[in-house]
Amino acid sequence: MIQYIKRKDLDIEKYNTCIENSVQSRMYAFSWYLDIVADNWDVLVLGDYEAVMPIPWSKKYGAKYITQPFQCQQLGVFSLDNLSKETQRNFINKIPKKYLKVTLNFNSNNHFDDNMIENKNYILKLNKPFIHQFKTFSKGRKHAAKVGEKKELILKETSILSLIKIQEEFYHYSGFSKDKLEKLSEYILNNKKGFVLGVFKDEVLLGGGFFLKSNNRITYLFSSFTNDGKKLQASSFLLNSIIKKYENSNLVLDFEGGNMPNIGSFYKSFGAEVETYFSFNRMFL
Repeated sequence: MIQYIKRKDLDIEKYNTCIENSVQSRMYAFSWYLDIVADNWDVLVLGDYEAVMPIPWSKKYGAKYITQPFQCQQLGVFSLDNLSKETQRNFINKIPKKYLKVTLNFNSNNHFDDNMIENKNYILKLNKPFIHQFKTFSKGRKHAAKVGEKKELILKETSILSLIKIQEEFYHYSGFSKDKLEKLSEYILNNKKGFVLGVFKDEVLLGGGFFLKSNNRITYLFSSFTNDGKKLQASSFLLNSIIKKYENSNLVLDFEGGNMPNIGSFYKSFGAEVETYFSFNRMFL
């Protein structure tokens, strides 16, 4: 039996245990993560937390709607065992009709029979020696990665505020939330669930990335680079360094993107493979 449980009534320990041990585990779905990035969220729960589906929602002009939160690529159904397509579909059918509009991304381990919107993400398994990984790079990416080495770029820890400052100066993204990103960084760094790395040239910050590290995934959650950083191929240098550091591991580098052709081509050039996930949309007039 699937029940709708409000956030305040949730058994947090059982919920997080389900996310941690689920077949589909993603850091985005933990209670602490959703508490930061979602305006509100409740959960559909199967049995005694054998499977769960977070429901992030917002309210505008008195109307409630379900929407994918900031910095939260994949949610959907999380279960301790593999579920049938029918059971996964039952979760969707249990979404209350009080939500007039639903826009929700499921995770790449969720599978359905009916048509949904297909999205692309790119991942790279880090289970080989770096020398073998490097051979799978495109010719252009090999060259770009070597530019950073020739220019003597270096990697070291930096603050999320430094990267946000670069983002605000050189990028113009809608939906960006400085406050939520700061809160995420504070929690993740304090609890050793990720790291922020900067790329420097002669002590000048060229940009960098914010990475999550959970279970078997390193997720490239956020990045920003100056114009000089782009010219010096700082992003290629950064990702090449991560691939080298975690060679021969059971980890997967999750690039967290790929729908836009130019972004997809960039990640693919590292030898990454496509990971498909689906979006569900519904609207009641």
